[in-house]
Amino acid sequence: MSRFTADSRLGSTSVLAALCGALLAPHAQADEHAEHELTPTVITAIAPSSPLTVITNPKDPRQPVPASDGGDYLKTIPGFALVRNGGTNGDPVLRGMFGSRLNILTNGSMMLGACPGRMDAPTSYISPETYDKLTVIKGPQTVLWGPGASAGTVLFEREPEHFGELGTRLNASVLAGSNGRFDKAIDAAAGGPLGYVRVIGNQAHADDYKDGNNDTVASRYDKWNGDVAVGFTPDADTLLELTAGRGDGEARYAGRGMDGSQFLRESLGLRFEKSYIGEVLDKVEAQVYYNYADHVMDNYSLRTPSGTGMMAGPMASNVDRRTLGARIKATWRWADVQLISGLDAQTNEHRQRSSMGIDTYKDLPKVKDANFHNYGVFGELTWYAADRDRLITGARLDRASAKDFRQTTGSGMSARANPTADDTRADTLPSGFMRYEHDLADSPTTLYAGLGHSERFPDYWELFSPNTGAVNAFDGVKPEKTTQLDFGAQYKADNLEAWASGYVGQVRDFILFDYRPGMMGTTSQARNVDARIMGGELGAAYTLTQHWKADATLAYAWGKNSSDGKALPQMPPLDARFGLTYSEDDWSVGALWRVVAAQNRIDQNKGNVVGKDYDKSGGFGVFSLNGAYRINKNFKVSTGVDNLFGKAYAEHLNLAGNAGFGYPANDPQAIKEPGRTLWTKVDMSF
Repeated sequence: MSRFTADSRLGSTSVLAALCGALLAPHAQADEHAEHELTPTVITAIAPSSPLTVITNPKDPRQPVPASDGGDYLKTIPGFALVRNGGTNGDPVLRGMFGSRLNILTNGSMMLGACPGRMDAPTSYISPETYDKLTVIKGPQTVLWGPGASAGTVLFEREPEHFGELGTRLNASVLAGSNGRFDKAIDAAAGGPLGYVRVIGNQAHADDYKDGNNDTVASRYDKWNGDVAVGFTPDADTLLELTAGRGDGEARYAGRGMDGSQFLRESLGLRFEKSYIGEVLDKVEAQVYYNYADHVMDNYSLRTPSGTGMMAGPMASNVDRRTLGARIKATWRWADVQLISGLDAQTNEHRQRSSMGIDTYKDLPKVKDANFHNYGVFGELTWYAADRDRLITGARLDRASAKDFRQTTGSGMSARANPTADDTRADTLPSGFMRYEHDLADSPTTLYAGLGHSERFPDYWELFSPNTGAVNAFDGVKPEKTTQLDFGAQYKADNLEAWASGYVGQVRDFILFDYRPGMMGTTSQARNVDARIMGGELGAAYTLTQHWKADATLAYAWGKNSSDGKALPQMPPLDARFGLTYSEDDWSVGALWRVVAAQNRIDQNKGNVVGKDYDKSGGFGVFSLNGAYRINKNFKVSTGVDNLFGKAYAEHLNLAGNAGFGYPANDPQAIKEPGRTLWTKVDMSF
């Protein structure tokens, strides 16, 4: 059951059910019994809370089985999909756009993965339940959170604690499910008027799952995270907070030649906030952060080497990345105008080492191959032109650079001198947007339209991962330039909520990957093409009676490589969800039906650094059930049956099964999704 949320910070009221059947939770009725604020529900999809912006609480139980990582959670939001490669750590895709076209931040900081093939995508280091708020801004419609972001911005945030007097709070959860799924999480805080201490920890485990044909899919994983925050609040308008965290895990992948045997994360952060400073200067925020990812891939810890082919014997690769960043911004308010302006900066360094044999890489030094710098200045202004009219506009200017430290490229017999060794490239990149919002006088409807432009410096994966000698990507790949028109409407009345959003855009120098089979395995090349994109999302939730509610959502993305006259690859197909829920007092039950169309628009052997189009995909429909019950004010239980009828199906965005797990080497086959899956989650709050 999904809830259409008008303001998630207030617990909101309804949240839209998305594509397959999200159910909306009943509007929070002013319950005379204080402990029954909202009927407990299971989230199946999430609706916008304002134009192009989605805000939700990632702690809420959701269907499919509650998320194992950030990307897994994002796929419940209309417009998102996931490049699948097994049980966890898929790569999120928004409106068909992938990678650093999405800015993904945790507490305002950027956690960059290190794997050249994005085995450790940024969202693989995120445990959604350990965050308080998730915000998604679709399209190039904000400039506050860093460069690029042509597809959108994703913010996972932990909010500061507030204790009026000495006290404590504790939130915990336990999840058990099919295929050995067992998760535990705890979030505890203690403090008073002058400050607080917050401790957060979680563990997650799953075994290999079985698909709808009852075949085992290599997908098991183990993860853990631990974080602490210490806050100083000398008055109600001042915050100084120090944060530190560490995590690790392992995961095996049916769609890769290696597994992830280490996902070590280390994080440090310091932030300062001061509010209500003066009549014009309303707020100042500053932060510095440090994130470190140390990732190990091998073919022997979680599987047995194949004994044949390119990866016959044991081998491992160890990569790491250190990211240091800072941001300062100020909020200024006048009678009808708000201005947020500031500066941000980020630098990151990438190193790697690899070798044949079991753990022999540990005896080798880590060699730096790249570093990146970005310095940006930004401003975003909101003009409340009239009671029902708002104009939001923003601009930023970035100076981005990268240095290539590789002395050779390729490996083994294909190794050669690197023509860009010790070279530095740099670009100055402008971005901006303007959006108009209007509330109709005689209808609870908001109309909006916004035009945005984003210029994105090629990321590490686009400059350093292509492995063909035809073109040196570091020298040859240009920055990507996206110009996009976003438009839509939102309607909210007592019994009906509905929304529609659309977009149409032109991408100059879109960065495309070409894959070609060769004597030494598949090679890849990154090149620029021009592309056209369009699509949209829509949804509605209708209160049929006091207890029954229905909802539906639809998402569609379309793209064309206009340089080659072909379909833009790695586009998710039309995806719809239909939901129905019955809720009463302390319990609710719901049904979710997800229907996905076939995808026939492909460009074979073209894609991105993670995936490529290797075949058309068929459509499918999956039916699921869920329920939730509030035992008392401290305990809530939710449960579900995903894929009730054990459908055998595969997502279109999918890595082909690896031969090391029995998939045919010369006939790419998509990894099938889990069959019938049962799960139960208990939430505790004290």
